[in-house]
Amino acid sequence: MQQLDNQVVQALRVLSIDMIEKSNSGHPGLPMGAAPTVTALWKNHLQFNPTNPSWFNRDRFILSAGHGSALMYSLLHVFGYDMPMSELQQFRQMGSLTPGHPEYKHTPGIDATTGPLGQGIAMGVGMAMTEAHLAAKYNRPNFPVVDHYTYLLCGDGCLMEGISYEAASLAGHLQLGKLILLYDSNQISLDGNLDQAFSENIEARFSSCGWQTLVVEDGNDLDAINEAIALAKREKNKPAIIEVKTVIGYGSPNKAGKSASHGSPLGPEEAALAKKNYNWELPPFTLPKEVEELKSLYQERGIQIEAEWTQLLIKFCQAYPELADEIQALVNGNLPGNWDEALKLYCDSDKALATREASGIALNQIAENLPTLFGGSADLASSNKTMLKNAGDFSAVNYGGKNIWFGVREFAMGGILNGMALHSGVQPFGATFFVFSDYLRSAVRSAALMGLPVTYVMTHDSIAVGEDGPTHEPVEQLSSFRAMPGLTVIRPADGNETVEAYRYAFSQKENPVMLVLSRQNLPILPGSHERARDGISKGAYVIAESEGRQADIILIGTGSEVSLLVEAKKVLAEQGIDSSVVSMPSWELFDKQSETYKEFVLPASNQRRLACEMGSTHGWHKYVGREGKIIGIDTFGASAPGDELMNQFGFTVENVVIQAKQVLSAATVKAN
Repeated sequence: MQQLDNQVVQALRVLSIDMIEKSNSGHPGLPMGAAPTVTALWKNHLQFNPTNPSWFNRDRFILSAGHGSALMYSLLHVFGYDMPMSELQQFRQMGSLTPGHPEYKHTPGIDATTGPLGQGIAMGVGMAMTEAHLAAKYNRPNFPVVDHYTYLLCGDGCLMEGISYEAASLAGHLQLGKLILLYDSNQISLDGNLDQAFSENIEARFSSCGWQTLVVEDGNDLDAINEAIALAKREKNKPAIIEVKTVIGYGSPNKAGKSASHGSPLGPEEAALAKKNYNWELPPFTLPKEVEELKSLYQERGIQIEAEWTQLLIKFCQAYPELADEIQALVNGNLPGNWDEALKLYCDSDKALATREASGIALNQIAENLPTLFGGSADLASSNKTMLKNAGDFSAVNYGGKNIWFGVREFAMGGILNGMALHSGVQPFGATFFVFSDYLRSAVRSAALMGLPVTYVMTHDSIAVGEDGPTHEPVEQLSSFRAMPGLTVIRPADGNETVEAYRYAFSQKENPVMLVLSRQNLPILPGSHERARDGISKGAYVIAESEGRQADIILIGTGSEVSLLVEAKKVLAEQGIDSSVVSMPSWELFDKQSETYKEFVLPASNQRRLACEMGSTHGWHKYVGREGKIIGIDTFGASAPGDELMNQFGFTVENVVIQAKQVLSAATVKAN
């Protein structure tokens, strides 16, 4: 058996070398050094079904050091996943299942997209939190229907990234005992020896965060690695980090232990020498018969493990029929049919309220019928209004609680939310002030890249924040997040648009959604009760029609500025100017609509347009054209009461009227 295990290790190393040499691109160092670590894990501990990579109760595995993707693909091939040798031969090529870094949804068996170092650790924490939460909610005596581990493989670079500390701190605080981090400790980074930039005591760091710390001195000792993982699993109240001391590029006579093996192919001669050291004599992309035959073994084992769990789930549903529909829905990734039943819309006569207030009300209404709602804030829940009432706090003594206290850890929160969505079974949301969205931007980008249904609740959306000043007043964030592919940004104008924004966000599964919400009170817009649902789903709609067949000017706004435009419309009408008002809560959704609908909202025959938004003007010319104008902010804000700032920067009815007249005047001059 030991001989076969060693063959698997060498197979993983050689396949990785072959892939990288053929593509003349890639990172051979980590696969060559870490192959024994993952062999011990996948062979002896990881519970998976290669014939059904998305089996709900599988153990999760994240290669946080995503540059070692050749090792990941080699694992998938050897352990029975749908990863044929032909795909390994197309490593890093267009259209292959083996891209340069692992991609979720693209390659069967990949549990998370990785590459930006450190984020894999945060995603793993999110997965472990979700497992603990669902286990607390649904497991019953003799029915552990949610029972699995989350394993991570990281490198030195991951631990240098600040997100790793943020995530590890929270994981230790929460005592996530089913989270195990395997640290490929080779003391080399891309530029050279690690001691040029990194010399801290990792065991001391993680111990201070409440982790169990273990060390394997010889990264080629399969027995020692196996025993360390087993020991980590026996510790139920602490996450574990196992430092496995390895040699980067192990087996390469001239590049082992050097940064030269990190991110470049070995080259034909060095690759041949490494294979000689491995006693490997087979042609490229060829494995021993004994290794190839392991595929069917792991497929059969996986089918059996899943079948046993399925029987357990059936018996659980029989024993607890009141939970049957609920757990089947979460396993299948479905929402209950009545999840939005408690959502209430507002009437025109209802009092003005901030969209952050409307958001908090909506979240609590949703919670009544959506048991999988799970989220929180980066230490701003009282201000973001995201606290779920009577739902309990998620903690080491109450994993069944629904309110997560992320602490002041915005980036980790973003990564953790991604892990929660990747795990599935919950509807994750996270909140902070909009200006601090920059701290979690890279995690939002990862969510967009993976197509994860994460909901971001971003409050305090403009200079109306006021006295806190420009450090807390978002200006460029709206335009920058709108530029991010795959992210839907929604800036609702009143309570009804906020309610419908949640209905849209939670009913779709394809993309992350960012809700951008006001601190200040906003009136309920006349007509939004009837029009907001369709308007939100289509991204823009006419909230106030013109009196004539075609308006003299079209006023376009988002969020708090829409009510300003509605008031300006009244003043313009008194001066004989007929206008229409378009609420445009989501550029992304509007751009997806048919040309017929877009023409209805913004007719091409009317280029007399004025946009108004308390943010950067970047991007607005797409909608106002050359003849239109934009009232926006292309500088930072200032510290003063919000009303004074809006006056100072021209967000007043008077200035809207002035600017509208200038648009009309310029159009008249051009016509003559």
